[in-house]
Amino acid sequence: MLEGNGERRPVPPFEDRHEQLRARVREFVERELAPHADAWERERFFPNSVFRRMGELGLLGLKYPHEYGGAGGDWVDEAVLCEELARCGSGGVAAGIGAHIGIATPPVWKFGSEEQKRRYLAPAIRGEKIAALAITEPDAGSDVAAIRTTATRTQSGWVLRGAKTYITNGVRADYFVLAARTRPEGGHQGLSFFIVDSDLPGVSRRPLAKLGWHASDTAEIALDDVELPADALLGEEHRGFYLIMANFQWERLLMALGAIGSMRVLVERVVERAKSRPVGGRPLVARQAIRHRIAEMATLLHAGEALTYHALRLFAAGTDAVREVTEAKLFTQRAAVRVADACLQIYGGAGYTGADGIERALRDLRLGPIGGGTDEIMREIVGRSLGL
Repeated sequence: MLEGNGERRPVPPFEDRHEQLRARVREFVERELAPHADAWERERFFPNSVFRRMGELGLLGLKYPHEYGGAGGDWVDEAVLCEELARCGSGGVAAGIGAHIGIATPPVWKFGSEEQKRRYLAPAIRGEKIAALAITEPDAGSDVAAIRTTATRTQSGWVLRGAKTYITNGVRADYFVLAARTRPEGGHQGLSFFIVDSDLPGVSRRPLAKLGWHASDTAEIALDDVELPADALLGEEHRGFYLIMANFQWERLLMALGAIGSMRVLVERVVERAKSRPVGGRPLVARQAIRHRIAEMATLLHAGEALTYHALRLFAAGTDAVREVTEAKLFTQRAAVRVADACLQIYGGAGYTGADGIERALRDLRLGPIGGGTDEIMREIVGRSLGL
């Protein structure tokens, strides 16, 4: 929350130590990520050295225990990182990092065996191995009950057959945390999770072109009789649906936090633009219509903050926060698109042609109402919570 002088004071569940972390993360993002954002966007990739550097700084394991190389912090530490990554200037960079720390490695931490944590989580925290979560399929997006990829038991382990798509980090990943059907029956029952090394025979990957997130790699993955050892199973057999549900809440909360961070940056930029750009001999901000438009943007930001921080407080306290997280995700994703679009309108032609990354922000943020569960799914969850 901002004081009248523009300084930030901690808002629960943020404490002074979280704001100290925020300052450290912001310095890293602005010094080591933001200057390269334009080049990485043009190259449609950011280097794996980013993960290694963040591992060196202890930023990939903020919430993980010391015994695996983590910082021994909490969920709120990672929330700070997610918000501040919005300042890197590339939604793709933020998405690639966020997918690794926020959705791919948590299942290994929560459900993995000790050997799996040592083999996969610890090097991921160091930035030596990059992880990707592989759930979505060509015919099974938000409806995980429709997953068709199968894992069939053999004498030595398992055989995977199927396909995954829209997998963030899918091209670069060293391993996938992957959902497959271990019972022929449809529905939620009979899903299991596996850790799949990406260099196994039968695994092939194809990069996908996208409207936004250009610096991140998004892949379609084919699984053609991929043989897995018995110990590739993650968690209990046939209990994968519960693993998916456990992970969804943090993924959706991180998306809300990322949208808050993006809106905050956009509001800061448009305020500076309105103050400094002369139109007809007066600064743009002298026009009432511009001031009112920016006021609406700030209101969306602060409303999103209130919803998201409330959900974060509940989640961090271990409270059932499905409805609150869902509402935060639903509201912030559309709000962020509206803020980016309003910024583009105020910037005019300069924004459309790339000034201050405004057009990129609009393209990047448009995925929010789709990824991690569509707006339609979010509304259905909220509706059911109301007894509808």
